[in-house]
Amino acid sequence: MTVAETPLAALLRGQRTTGDGIHLVARAYKRGVRLDTHMHREAQLVYAAKGTMQVTTPKGRWLVPPDRAVWVPALFEHAIDVLADIQMRTLYFDVAWLSREKRSASLAAEFVVRVSPLLHQAILALFDERNTADRTELLVRLVMLELHQAEDSATFIPLPHEPRCRRAADIVLGDPTGAHEIETLARAVGTSARTLSRLFSSETQLSFKTWCQRARIAAAIEKLSTDANVSVKQLASDLGYASVPAFSHAFRQVTGKTPTKFAEKA
Repeated sequence: MTVAETPLAALLRGQRTTGDGIHLVARAYKRGVRLDTHMHREAQLVYAAKGTMQVTTPKGRWLVPPDRAVWVPALFEHAIDVLADIQMRTLYFDVAWLSREKRSASLAAEFVVRVSPLLHQAILALFDERNTADRTELLVRLVMLELHQAEDSATFIPLPHEPRCRRAADIVLGDPTGAHEIETLARAVGTSARTLSRLFSSETQLSFKTWCQRARIAAAIEKLSTDANVSVKQLASDLGYASVPAFSHAFRQVTGKTPTKFAEKA
């Protein structure tokens, strides 16, 4: 495990510091790029102003489409897969700076939030080279306020650690479009349906059915992000939904948008 280069070490390549323990990095990544498991000395707020990425931590994986941002604490292992060309804007926070925040305890774990229009504009405004120190400070405070109040995202797929449950989860993730019955999975991993159901609930805090729906919607997000020609009707059929309205309802429960609206911004 390596500690990734910090923005401080990369300033000579055009990256910026606000001068108060917060550093800004703007990068573009092409689809297919993988940032292997690493960690940073600073905490970070990673936002893809355009495009979709997947962030994986020991707890699970998040799909991070447009209108989402991911918070990663300092020295926290994570990997990033770029699912569609992204314009990434990252804010790095020194630990000493965060320790002065009254609500810093809520930032001790990783999470993904919905990005409100105000938070979106505040993040982008921080990268304006004309900013004064006073304007930057106000924008940072606005970002932190919005971050603390932002709604948590439902695009997280928790990964179980118990071996039988993890094998079952991997089978589903390997083919999220399949009609996976818990009885069949239980036999495949050497346990009973009742035990596997209990394990999913205790390991992921989700029922098996809900977890599988998350996996299917994650697959839909990835497909919509990477294939501009995919039809919602075909995708609904591939994912095992009885109708487009049923698929759209499930998709909206997770993302807050219909598949069509999501595809317009992906």
